[in-house]
Amino acid sequence: MSGNDRETSIDELKQLVEQFVSQRDWHQFHAPKNLSMALAIEAAELMEHFQWISTEESRQLAAGDVQRLQPVREELADCICYCLALANEMQIDIATAVRDKMVKNAIKYPADQFRGRYGADA
Repeated sequence: MSGNDRETSIDELKQLVEQFVSQRDWHQFHAPKNLSMALAIEAAELMEHFQWISTEESRQLAAGDVQRLQPVREELADCICYCLALANEMQIDIATAVRDKMVKNAIKYPADQFRGRYGADA
């Protein structure tokens, strides 16, 4: 499989993860509990790359230093792979789940009340 975000569907990525897991007989380890904990660990590893830098430095990271961006890219991929594995395990359609959640978010955070502000300000 090759292709960028515009060329690759969520289903293709889910199948890629499913194939990887199946080839290694890892379904026995992929209980939702275990996957959610693994996801939290990977998210913490992603956060480590931003822990001691400023907000502005974190934004500049994407535009500049490829060497520093590569490990961030890998940790993000780990997080996404665990999300896809969890969706596979729980038979969750990601596109539907995201659309449904965005409808709820739009109701909870109306644009006219939250433009330029985050939830804690409201």
